[in-house]
Amino acid sequence: MHNNEMMEKEEIYSKVLRAGRRTYFFDVRSTKAGDYYLTITESKKFTNDDGSFHYKKHKIYLYKEDFNEFNSILQEMTDYVISEKGDEVISDRHQKDFKKEYEAPAAVDTETERTDSEAAESRFTDIDFDDI
Repeated sequence: MHNNEMMEKEEIYSKVLRAGRRTYFFDVRSTKAGDYYLTITESKKFTNDDGSFHYKKHKIYLYKEDFNEFNSILQEMTDYVISEKGDEVISDRHQKDFKKEYEAPAAVDTETERTDSEAAESRFTDIDFDDI
């Protein structure tokens, strides 16, 4: 069987979801026995320093016997996220005024009243590589 014929047989039904640098591919495929299963592929675009780019892909194979439980857990988890955090997107990529928790002012050591960075500097050992 030629590659094109195999691709036509294998890909039964497909949908694509583009989401920023990520693209999700949902493909119904056929087993050798003629049954169907689902593949979900996440493809993420990365740009190299020289301007060229490459993609990293991750694939999930989902078989019919797991559809109900997978769908149930996926629905439960997405409902949980929406109920806990709402459906508004909160991130530095989507909101220009977003403040990360770790961007808060440096904590102060109450005993010595030094900032975290000063405390870290005091633990640093200076090494002169010319001595090696």
